[in-house]
Amino acid sequence: MKTRAGFVLAGLLIFAFEATPSYGHQTHNARRATSNFVQLSQAAARAREANQDDVAIELYEKALALKPDWQEGLWYLGSLLYEKEQYAGSRDVLRRFVGSTTETGPSWALLGMSEFQTREYARALDHLQRALALGMGDRKEMIQSVSYFVAVLLTRFERYDESLNFMFRLIASGQEKDLLVEPLGLAALRFPVLPSEIPANRRELVRMAGEAAFTSQTPQYKDANKIFQAMVSAYPDEPGVHFLYGVYLLDSNPEEGSRELKKELEISPSHVPARLRLSAFYLQNQKLDEALALANEALKLDSHYPSARMTLGEVLVAKGDVSAGIKELETARAAQPAVLRVHWDLLRAYTAAGRAEDAKREKEQIEAISHSASPSGSEPSRDKAQ
Repeated sequence: MKTRAGFVLAGLLIFAFEATPSYGHQTHNARRATSNFVQLSQAAARAREANQDDVAIELYEKALALKPDWQEGLWYLGSLLYEKEQYAGSRDVLRRFVGSTTETGPSWALLGMSEFQTREYARALDHLQRALALGMGDRKEMIQSVSYFVAVLLTRFERYDESLNFMFRLIASGQEKDLLVEPLGLAALRFPVLPSEIPANRRELVRMAGEAAFTSQTPQYKDANKIFQAMVSAYPDEPGVHFLYGVYLLDSNPEEGSRELKKELEISPSHVPARLRLSAFYLQNQKLDEALALANEALKLDSHYPSARMTLGEVLVAKGDVSAGIKELETARAAQPAVLRVHWDLLRAYTAAGRAEDAKREKEQIEAISHSASPSGSEPSRDKAQ
């Protein structure tokens, strides 16, 4: 608790420092500055430990004025400013901190969260992903916060599949549902907004989509069917709804799942993921001409969609045009080098083409990606969202 005595003590310390007489000699000035810095830094630590945040902030700022590269002071000042919701100040201090020390996950995490609050979303995403890659030790709350911000920012930048796969890995690692329902719903429905920006007339739809998506990734995945059915009943003409239900049904009831995907295309004629899912369904059932037509349509609609060339490559290989299929798969690999599925596709295609060295390289890549896979990784082990 912040006591009046504590404030008085800190005030006396500050007054004493400010009242120190000046000396003309350079050596005396240096000694005085060193003495003042030590006293200020110690007083700042005492104020921080006593939860006297405002006093601590002022003392840290005074100490840093004397020693601008003091790393401990930069860290504690940045942290205190973040806790006080002074995000621009926290951001500025933490940028100085990360520029003066070795890379650590927590420092990039706090900087990224500050940048999120100041709406510098591109920088925030880059720095938050760097934090995940570096690791944050046993700071559970920080890891949860960073994961949440990464998920919502991936969606905001229309990287829906990455966002979904990232959250699916979080679910597998035991992440609590409440934190992920709205981000999951937004990514699943392909709404490029933050949870705080969800329109009132879309919030229930987003919630249902998130609940269903979360449940579909748990041991209670069968319970998701009721949520999906309720969502389809409540929003039969809403873009994305039939796609989500169709993807869910493909594992348990492929024919019904394919019908839902076709309904989605009636509502959303330019829906690329629905085409690719249908193409994969036809490929699995050896309807190769239908699969090829849908894959080509998807690529025509969006030549940069992550799995479009991968799906087209798979279909071409299945039709016997291995050379053309390999070309498409190699393009897909260049765009998504951490996706296992494309490496497996190329391993099989290279083997079929008698390219033993290339096949060996793909096998090595598969092993390397598998060993490095984790909930905080940049890509999934398989493209569930696609």
